[in-house]
Amino acid sequence: MAAATPSPTPPGSLKRIVAASLIGTTIEWYDFFLYGSAAALVFNKLFFPESDPLVGTLLSFLTYAVGFAARPLGALVFGHYGDRLGRKKLLVLSLLMMGGATFAIGLLPTHATVGSAAPVLLTTLRLVQGFALGGEWGGAVLLVSEHGDAKRRGFWASWPQTGAPAGQLLATGVLSALTALLSDAAFASWGWRVPFLLSGVLVAVGLWIRLSVDESPVFKAALAAAEERKAAAGQVEKMPLVAVLRHHWRDVLIAMGARMAENISYYVITAFILVYATTQVGLSKQTALNAVLIASAVHFAVIPAWGALSDRIGRRPVYLIGAVGVGAWMFPFFLLIDHGNFGSLLLAVTVGLVLHGAMYAPQAAFFSEMFATRMRYSGASIGAQFSSVAAGAPAPLIAVALLDDYDSSTPIALYVIAAALLTVVAIACARETRDRDLGEIRERSSEDARVGADA
Repeated sequence: MAAATPSPTPPGSLKRIVAASLIGTTIEWYDFFLYGSAAALVFNKLFFPESDPLVGTLLSFLTYAVGFAARPLGALVFGHYGDRLGRKKLLVLSLLMMGGATFAIGLLPTHATVGSAAPVLLTTLRLVQGFALGGEWGGAVLLVSEHGDAKRRGFWASWPQTGAPAGQLLATGVLSALTALLSDAAFASWGWRVPFLLSGVLVAVGLWIRLSVDESPVFKAALAAAEERKAAAGQVEKMPLVAVLRHHWRDVLIAMGARMAENISYYVITAFILVYATTQVGLSKQTALNAVLIASAVHFAVIPAWGALSDRIGRRPVYLIGAVGVGAWMFPFFLLIDHGNFGSLLLAVTVGLVLHGAMYAPQAAFFSEMFATRMRYSGASIGAQFSSVAAGAPAPLIAVALLDDYDSSTPIALYVIAAALLTVVAIACARETRDRDLGEIRERSSEDARVGADA
């Protein structure tokens, strides 16, 4: 006997679930991006003081990249248990891990105090951050996607995606305020710790909100159906990872390719640009931070609009607009920054993030619609996070290295364009998923317990 189809989530409850996912992802991305901004601005001096300034920045970004290396492991672990135990429990755990690691970074001794142990401790906490974030994204977007209706899934599922620019906005805003209020010496001495310690307060708020929401009804229905099959036929359910690789390897590859331009362009536009604008163009840290701050606010506003558009014309067309747009914008992007004034820098970053939003907004619904319920957390997380190792992790490192070798923005622009071309190919190979009902993406009828899926 099949489990009953879950009832639609009432609008009021859906909004509460969206708010819980958004606040949680905002806090997690605040923690993650705060590290990236600090890596660009002060970590090179505090944790790698014996290096040449640009080499110190490279080493600082290397610890930044370590967080990405842990994200696939987080995706595997959180995906497995999220598909077995539910989305909500794992989201609470990821928030606690991320917040705890970020708070601890604010208490770390620097190289001047403990020597080489300082960067080791910093790297360890960055690994915990990456592990937690690897499990956060999939659970947050699935919780919303599986509660909402198919007609507006792109719009509602895009709201957890706004957690990235909201977290960037919050992290950059706090840093910008501190650099404006404090002298360089005071900021380097103690001011940089304040935004990391604030994470403790934010996590307490996020945890209270997350604990108040219900588990996904689609997941509960799928779990009940699996239990009925097990009781009736004695079938043993395959591990979600095994099912993903067996039945959805093509979708995983598409998701990884789709993430290349989105990930690389984002970290070039928001993290590397702090280095480029200050060291190459000669703008102040405050000017660069303010540009990213304002552009992040615009980014936050356009993501739901792109998500709503994906409900009307499809996930693939909107995603292609973003990939092609980001690639085409890269040369104008650097030319504008090279003008050396705030207006040009702001225009460059804002247009870049608006175009990035066209990829990022439909991504949540798009990836959710590729996989069956009992392997969706694993499939979406693996596709999203494994690509981050090749895309987002090395992006600032590669950009800084190219700048160091060629003293020019041209190779960096070509690097982002190459990623955009790869994403265009991946999206061209994908099927449109807009009209799929998540509750009806079923397992193969003759092999139910394997959790494979067709729409």
